[in-house]
Amino acid sequence: MNPLLSCLCMKRGCKRLGYEDPIVLASETPFTVNEVEALHDLFKKLSSSITDDGLIHKEEFQLALFRNSSKQNLFADRVFDLFDVKRNGVIEFGEFVRSLGVFHPRAPEADKIAFLFRLYDLRQTGYIERAELKEMVLALLRESDLELSDDAVESIIDKTMMEADTKGDGKIDREEWKEFVAKNPSIIKTMTLPYLKDITLAFPSFVMNSNVRD
Repeated sequence: MNPLLSCLCMKRGCKRLGYEDPIVLASETPFTVNEVEALHDLFKKLSSSITDDGLIHKEEFQLALFRNSSKQNLFADRVFDLFDVKRNGVIEFGEFVRSLGVFHPRAPEADKIAFLFRLYDLRQTGYIERAELKEMVLALLRESDLELSDDAVESIIDKTMMEADTKGDGKIDREEWKEFVAKNPSIIKTMTLPYLKDITLAFPSFVMNSNVRD
C-alpha cells in the first residue's frame, strides 16, 4: 500500500482492502454482527497464510478449505469461482461472508439448492449436462480419495440423468434440479456446515464436508 494512503487509513481508522461493514453483512446473511466480526478474524488468518494483502487467493483458499493447495481439483476450483463473485481472481471479505452464509444452518434451502446447481453448471449455460455431471462426480471422488471403476461411475451418471432429466432432453434445468433434490434431500447435506452457528466460539477447519445426519 502507498505510504500516504496507509497513513490516511490509520488516521481515519479504515479497514483493509475489500472490508465491508459487519452490520451490513449481517443484514444480508444469516450471521449476526458478532459472527461476522468473528469471520473477519478468520478471514484475516486465511488471507495472510501465503500473501498478506487482505484478500484470499486461490492457493490460500484451497489450502484452508481443502487442505491441499497443490492438487488440481475441479471441485475446489468451482467453489472458489462461486465465492469470487466479482471474477477478479481473489475473494474479498464481503464475498467470503455472503458465500459462507449459504452454508449456514439457517440459510434458506432454496439458496443451497441454487448454489449447488451453479456448482455443477460448469459451462454456466443454465443447465447441467451429462458431461458436466460426470466431471463433477469424478472431481468429488478425487477430493474424497475414493476410487470407483469406470462402469460404476457411468452407472451413477446414468441413474442420475434418468431420474433428474424428466424432460428427456439430455440436460437438467433448474426446475428439474429442484425436483430431483426434493426427492433426494441428502444431495444438499454438504451445503450445511453446523459449526457456522458457533463461529464466535472457535475456528474449526473449514473443510467442505458436513456432519448433518439423515
